[in-house]
Amino acid sequence: MSLWNFLDGGLSLPQKPRTWRQRLLYWIGRRLALRHPNVYAPKSCLFHPGAKINPRNGKIVFGENCNVAEGAIIQGNVSFGANCSVQAYTIITGYGSLDKPDGQITFGQGVRVASHGMMIAANHIFDDPGKPIHGQGLQQMPIIVEDDVWIGGRVNLTAGVTIGSGSVIGAGSVVTKDIPAGSIAVGIPAKVIKNRNCDNLITPKSD
Repeated sequence: MSLWNFLDGGLSLPQKPRTWRQRLLYWIGRRLALRHPNVYAPKSCLFHPGAKINPRNGKIVFGENCNVAEGAIIQGNVSFGANCSVQAYTIITGYGSLDKPDGQITFGQGVRVASHGMMIAANHIFDDPGKPIHGQGLQQMPIIVEDDVWIGGRVNLTAGVTIGSGSVIGAGSVVTKDIPAGSIAVGIPAKVIKNRNCDNLITPKSD
């Protein structure tokens, strides 16, 4: 049994600490997350120490009351609004630098990201078959997830897409185009199958 297993009691997503073990666990998680320059998080955020958080050449910003589970990977230029959660083994990778965040990944408020998802804000360029793909560089494009979105398990958001407020992305979907607000979208590639009739979408409170 690992030390984290002993301290977290088998919970991958941090919850409000009730024991000294949990308080110690999330203290360690916070220290590990904030050891890098350009990572910013209010004290209300909880990080499992098993998460990998690194801004690379960019910046990571968390809003109030964000939770990050064990095994989640958050790297590069990424920002979260308040009350967001990232479940176990999801990979979120933004690109660009502090001065030029072309591959920024932005989450609104109240976003729920389930396990084993992948959000990569860049694609390899492969236009020239006479050159190795790894030598042709990257095309960096932002990913935007607006307020009150639920992203199901094993979802892949490709570079350049926007998920509108109040939307639900079904498990296993691959999103290659923008999803309008209030949509339920599923499939490979993801297609809108239903509208939630969210004419009066409620913006989650930031607390």
